[in-house]
Amino acid sequence: MTVLRVVSYNIHKGRSATGTRESLTALRLGLYNLRPDLLFLQEVQGRNERRSHLDGQHESLAAVLSMQAAYGCNAVRARTDHGNALLSRFPILQYENQDVSDHRMEQRGLLHAVVEINETPVHCLVVHLGLFGGGRSRQVAALVERIKRLVPDDEPVLIAGDFNDWNNRLAPLFVQQLGLYEVFAVAPQAPDPRLLRRLRDMAFRPRALSQTVHELGAHGAARLTPPPRTFPAAFPWLRLDRIYQRGFAVRHAKVLHGMPWRQISDHAPLFAELELP
Repeated sequence: MTVLRVVSYNIHKGRSATGTRESLTALRLGLYNLRPDLLFLQEVQGRNERRSHLDGQHESLAAVLSMQAAYGCNAVRARTDHGNALLSRFPILQYENQDVSDHRMEQRGLLHAVVEINETPVHCLVVHLGLFGGGRSRQVAALVERIKRLVPDDEPVLIAGDFNDWNNRLAPLFVQQLGLYEVFAVAPQAPDPRLLRRLRDMAFRPRALSQTVHELGAHGAARLTPPPRTFPAAFPWLRLDRIYQRGFAVRHAKVLHGMPWRQISDHAPLFAELELP
């Protein structure tokens, strides 16, 4: 059994929540203290010819954290580019970035890497979906198609990133089509008497349950709770970020609120401890 520390974070191109100052130094220190094994990062600048200290952010973070890095460039500008990155303490066997841009105003990609953890291939996908509902649906359809085509059913999968899915409409696709569950829906927690009463009251209303609960797992394994609030970091209100998993046991999951995270980016990071059998 291997215990993995997994972090998903939209780092806002290495700028503070308001974009008025550089935050990479605080980001490096914050991530170093977390001791992550896998980092799913969004809005990472791979190139910045205007400000050299913001250039190659995946490489500088990987160097500080002694991790391997894979970068998927999505948005290309005259003197900058940015995209998604995966950092791993384990060998990255291969990776590919799939363009899933829905229109010219938003360049989006799916970064798919295969990481070897104790001789087990683990498929890690970093996503940052679009701002419009129709585009997100098409991007998730591309993600589902890719996993069904390239990932064997018996191999572990992690999908993490900024889904921009504030109304939580996309979760049924992952649950029903891929058997993936959001980590907060299956992480252990102390029994809540109100939740137990709600489960008891809804036990005889399966239709209402299926219509209102997006994260419920097989045999009630997942809770009736929505994903956590992660945006904006200073006063989290919207539920934008997710970590989905298949093939792991979830030990712990939390949102990193407060200092220093609220000053590093406009998103709050997600942290999870997962067991790989």
